[in-house]
Amino acid sequence: MGPFGRFSAWFAKRRREPVGDCSRPSRFLPEDFRPSGGVTLLAGRGIYPYLCALRMRAAAVECSLIAAEDAGDEVWNLFPPDRRARFNPGQIGKLLHKLKEFGSAYALMAGQIAPKRLFHGLKFDFTAIRMLARLKQRNAESIFGALAREIERQDVIPLDARAFMDEDLATEGQMGRRSVPTKNLKGGVRIARAIAALNVGQGIVVRRGTVLTVEGFDGTDKMLQRCEEFSTDGKCFIKTSKPSQDFRFDVPVVGLRTLAAMERGGIRSMAVESGSTLLLDKTKFLADADRRGIGVYGYGKREE
Repeated sequence: MGPFGRFSAWFAKRRREPVGDCSRPSRFLPEDFRPSGGVTLLAGRGIYPYLCALRMRAAAVECSLIAAEDAGDEVWNLFPPDRRARFNPGQIGKLLHKLKEFGSAYALMAGQIAPKRLFHGLKFDFTAIRMLARLKQRNAESIFGALAREIERQDVIPLDARAFMDEDLATEGQMGRRSVPTKNLKGGVRIARAIAALNVGQGIVVRRGTVLTVEGFDGTDKMLQRCEEFSTDGKCFIKTSKPSQDFRFDVPVVGLRTLAAMERGGIRSMAVESGSTLLLDKTKFLADADRRGIGVYGYGKREE
């Protein structure tokens, strides 16, 4: 069964189920959100944009797609030719032109664009050069923030990237079958937040309050794999948001690849911020965590 067939079967099932207030199908949408206004999905790599597209359609939201060159075919094939386009991350002018052509009232950024793609091998157009010249700092946060401002200048509203993904959000407490020790979790969360506030990374691995490794430019998976060097038990991966997180373009995300990297690194516990972190394809994610013997815990206010 191809992607259209899978979507049709899935949508037919969802259509028979209650979906609540159809005028606002996600708690992360603006109060005055209009499904008929249309949403253009700005898609990077991974399953995240694919899931988001499916859920927008299930909520009867008009949608179109502008996909990065390395975005997957799964999300690409969900859209008809006249409602989809590809772009190079350096071609901001083309992105804004297609956004205007599609005529959407909203834009939603989902999926991964590797940080190195923002700094290496790109051919910048005039709009991108002008945008970058205004920045005092050039990092992922400042670049995507500048892009969000350019989108707003097109009279398009950038949405919270958690929109339509409510069912995949981490909830507070134990998730899955394996329990996560919480005795030293509060101190680990405090350290993770301090590091995130410095824009270093949003993940750390700790053991009984001692930081073993910190997420850097190479990303979460590489950090987790580095833990294979530490032949000890009791390692816990902690993922957090920044104190000033801009959820329009930066959402903490874990997925099946995260679990595989944890297993290779000998890490059996994960603690993620409830209400902020997406467990992509949550049902499959938790089933895979159980299969690998990895505990998943959603921390809330009491651990912050």
